[in-house]
Amino acid sequence: MSLKKLIHWSQSDFKELPWRKKRTLYGTLVSEIMLQQTTVGTVKNHYEKFLQKFPDLQSLALASEEDLLIAWKGLGYYRRARNLKKISEHIFQNHEGKFPSTVEELQLIPGIGPYTSNAIIAIGKDARALAVDANLERVIARYFGLKVEKGPKLQKYILELFHANKIFTDFKLSYRALNEALMDLGRTYCQARKASCELCPLKMDCVAFKQQSALKYPLEKNIKDKIKEEHDLHLLRILVIKGEKILAYKKSEKEWLSGQFEVPTLIISTTDKKLKQYPMLDVQVDLKELTRFKTGITKYKILNSILLADQTSLKKLGFKIKLEWRKFSEDQANLSTASLKALKYILDKNV
Repeated sequence: MSLKKLIHWSQSDFKELPWRKKRTLYGTLVSEIMLQQTTVGTVKNHYEKFLQKFPDLQSLALASEEDLLIAWKGLGYYRRARNLKKISEHIFQNHEGKFPSTVEELQLIPGIGPYTSNAIIAIGKDARALAVDANLERVIARYFGLKVEKGPKLQKYILELFHANKIFTDFKLSYRALNEALMDLGRTYCQARKASCELCPLKMDCVAFKQQSALKYPLEKNIKDKIKEEHDLHLLRILVIKGEKILAYKKSEKEWLSGQFEVPTLIISTTDKKLKQYPMLDVQVDLKELTRFKTGITKYKILNSILLADQTSLKKLGFKIKLEWRKFSEDQANLSTASLKALKYILDKNV
């Protein structure tokens, strides 16, 4: 009875999510890749635009990387976009553009792991599968009272129970609806550090609720948490503008934001002495009057100083990477977010 209540709650409260309006295997693949490491709110603003640009697997498989990265802008973690394209290319070239029909076959495609393959089958196809991620493992551990260490060990255990028909037995409702409802619950009422049990549609059958011990599930790893390493990074962003164009360079595969264009950038200072992402600034620059803004990426807190310069000044600063002129328009330039932000500051200042 509780599962029916859960699904009713999910379908009532989250039916407007754009990727749930018209389900396809391709749309499910796109939404699931987008939702990895990105909030629902952010993906809501990009999903439909992306599908307008690449409405099917073939259009994505044949797209240029530059068009792909422009369409992905704002979602971050651009490796996911390249991975999505590689998956599309593989299915287009090796499966006549049709998705394999089983979890096992899907996992043979480079870039598709256990979670994504189960999500495609359960959500895209509405067949019996369980897409176990951190949200689902937490909800299921609490609901069934599973005393297993969280992470890969717990996720494997949950799938073993599921395939042995020891959990969600005699389930005659939609597996798509079940997976989506469990995801919604983990994202809202059954969070890692906050469990709003009184509001939860599953509470009457939940072991953790009955024990009044929701936050004790799932079991923490029996190791000391590593101290998260963070570094300060001060960058000089150099803007060389001519008409409606700006000098920029294409980031390599080994660099952050691979495939995007960035304005000439030099390291002023950093607490990470091993950082190789940008060249060091080795000439004296007066930074006092420069406009600054803050950004961040991975473990770095970044302070950006903007220097408006000409080509002669740029050469004196020692930036030697090959540059090219790019148009201002975001759709044409494929400039990094930080480069666009620096450009906006300067343009607004000179209006």
